[in-house]
Amino acid sequence: MYQFNVRVYGVLINDNQQLLISDEHEYGMSFTKFPGGGLEYGEGLIEGLKREFIEECNTEVAVTGHFYTTDFFVKSAFNDSQIISIYYKVKAVTELDIVIKNTPFDFDGEGEVLQSFRWIKLSDLKPNDFTFPIDQHVAKLLIG
Repeated sequence: MYQFNVRVYGVLINDNQQLLISDEHEYGMSFTKFPGGGLEYGEGLIEGLKREFIEECNTEVAVTGHFYTTDFFVKSAFNDSQIISIYYKVKAVTELDIVIKNTPFDFDGEGEVLQSFRWIKLSDLKPNDFTFPIDQHVAKLLIG
């Protein structure tokens, strides 16, 4: 039996036309992705996305629209599951309660799981700013 891994991510663009991205270190690997993560059993997509933003960014978001759902096969970088990612456009309902960094992987502290956030200008965005193939595809769509 094949296992599916459903992920949900937010495309948050501020008034300065900058995209919020997340640098993370987990499972012995460093990677850059959109804010968001795995859907938990029993929750809907939007509920999961809102939970992820509260957990990661200490902020509430409102979903303003669907942006993209994976339409090609991607095997997880971490296990044998097939990744299905859903991206929504979001806006912050409350102020972002995070430290914004300027350098990739500029983590505060130490540990097994680390995370930091950066803004990147949409005009400077490149697919290879992201680690994973689905995020790279979404970056291409954002670039136009």
